[in-house]
Amino acid sequence: MADWITEWVQQSGYLGIALMMLLETVFPPVPSEVIMPLAGLEAQRGSVTLWGAILAGTAGAMAGNFLWYMLARAVGLERLRWLVDHFGRLLTLEWREVERGDRFFDKYNRWFVCFGRLIPTIRSLISIPAGLFGMRTLPFLFWSSLGTLSWTTALAMAGYHLGESYDRVGGWLNPVSNVILGLLVAGYLYRVVTWKPSK
Repeated sequence: MADWITEWVQQSGYLGIALMMLLETVFPPVPSEVIMPLAGLEAQRGSVTLWGAILAGTAGAMAGNFLWYMLARAVGLERLRWLVDHFGRLLTLEWREVERGDRFFDKYNRWFVCFGRLIPTIRSLISIPAGLFGMRTLPFLFWSSLGTLSWTTALAMAGYHLGESYDRVGGWLNPVSNVILGLLVAGYLYRVVTWKPSK
């Protein structure tokens, strides 16, 4: 996968960076930890500018973020309630938990969306609760863009300064992503095994 990403970014420049980051947001196993440091390396080589690469990566990621947000808004709480009522055990959810999550999200949505963009694995999922719980579009775009710009800037700057050793960024962050993914899966399986509807 890394070779394919490298070829795309090197041959397609800004468009390749944007498309790869769009794909990364829609399909999380495609790693931004490879895409943006590579974009930083390309900026060091002079084939793209550093800020152009950062903005292209941010635009691509935000296109994917907005797609998930709009899909989640289209589902909405009414359809989610039907899913919870019929597949509560599979989802390990009861409606009162959804209502509690809605109240929490209403209170902290801007921070949740902004800082969630800085956490590997989680960053690709944040748009779903934002859409389901009806976060307004402009605040969603603003806070998502701020968090996404911070993430892409950090990765691209790291690649720019590391040069040919840009892949060290993935070596640092991939274990973090794997731990977070493992915790999410383990937490879900635990809830499936222990879940009981309240009386």
